[in-house]
Amino acid sequence: MEWSIQEIARKAGTTSRTLRHYGELGLLEPSRIGANGYRYYDQASLVRLQRILLLRELGLSLPAIAEVLEGQRDTSAALRTHLRLLEQERERVGRQIEAVRTTLHKTERGEELMAEEVFDGFDHTRYEAEVTERWGRDAYERGDRWWRSLSDAEKKAFMDEQKDIARGFAAAARAGLAPDSEEVQALARRHCDWLSATTAPSKEYVIGLGQMYVDAPRFTANYDRHGEGTAILVRDALKVFAERNL
Repeated sequence: MEWSIQEIARKAGTTSRTLRHYGELGLLEPSRIGANGYRYYDQASLVRLQRILLLRELGLSLPAIAEVLEGQRDTSAALRTHLRLLEQERERVGRQIEAVRTTLHKTERGEELMAEEVFDGFDHTRYEAEVTERWGRDAYERGDRWWRSLSDAEKKAFMDEQKDIARGFAAAARAGLAPDSEEVQALARRHCDWLSATTAPSKEYVIGLGQMYVDAPRFTANYDRHGEGTAILVRDALKVFAERNL
């Protein structure tokens, strides 16, 4: 069975123009083009489009999506990964909803708030699986102990620095600066200085971390929310910096 581009666009809640753009980028080729010039998509195309839309929902840029699709040839394995990420995100959002609901109720009733209730679903432990898989349980636990030792003001300052660095990379990406340019390498050095608060960053660690910013959708979203392609620039800049300086 196959569907026309108009049918797919309508069912997916997108536009024919978007689907054609995906085709031009090599993300979603039609299964065939009819004699009338219309594009048609088969079941495999539908599954691929679902993967693209899921990755977009997770905040990935189109270049990052292309890399993910290229690296995940096994459709079933890719869908299982997407499903796991979506379930994790659903659980996290559910906790945030309950936290806000609790805060609202207690505020309206004049009851005392508990920090654990207010910030449930907002904590850094949602990255536990990714960190443990890449660098081991000890690395995660060291970072976790360090994070919990900080005051609220120190935590805010640490996160504000990350956001400021990310915005700098985003501005560099918009300006078309190369990863090895002086300006971008200054940001890479600043990023490594930021990392040194929790560990002594090695060459392998920095390169691996940069790759994770592109491979892991939630990390990509953390950078690409400042501008599409930011995570890729960070990855490439960190690789250059690590190979030159670490």
